[in-house]
Amino acid sequence: MDDLRIIEALLFSCEDILTQKKVDLCFDNLKPPELDKIVKILNREYEKSNRSFLIQKISSGYRIVTHPIYSKWIKKMFRESSSLSQPALETLAIIAYKGPVTRSDIESIRGVGCVGVLKTLLEKKLIKINGRSKDMGKPLIYGITNEFLIAFGVDSISDLPKLKEVNEIINQTSTI
Repeated sequence: MDDLRIIEALLFSCEDILTQKKVDLCFDNLKPPELDKIVKILNREYEKSNRSFLIQKISSGYRIVTHPIYSKWIKKMFRESSSLSQPALETLAIIAYKGPVTRSDIESIRGVGCVGVLKTLLEKKLIKINGRSKDMGKPLIYGITNEFLIAFGVDSISDLPKLKEVNEIINQTSTI
């Protein structure tokens, strides 16, 4: 059987991200460089045949996504989906830039309670519970998820703009 087609089948079958760990369950000896090469070959095939999808590297693996040129129509279809509130975006930013963090860390930065916001972000699978702190009371620790990376179009947290860059943009737009 052709490794290329097996990887393609795994990508289509995978509910989330196809990681090297999942590939290792199916192959005895397919190393990351070989997987990267297969993905590049598949993406070239998709491009040549003008497919509406491609394989994108996300976090620690790969996922099939729709081609960006179709985003206009996809956005129309999902237009009614709810956007995040300002408090949810603020909380998400704190977790992304300062995380992993506890609820009290977030509340001390924002200055208000965030139980409801955390619940919403957990339901939307943008954040996850990473465990418990060793601090008194052993509060939950929150971190971002792969769904967060996908939603914001980045491969890893390090791909987000630096806080300094964000502040510069905010300052530029506030002077207009």
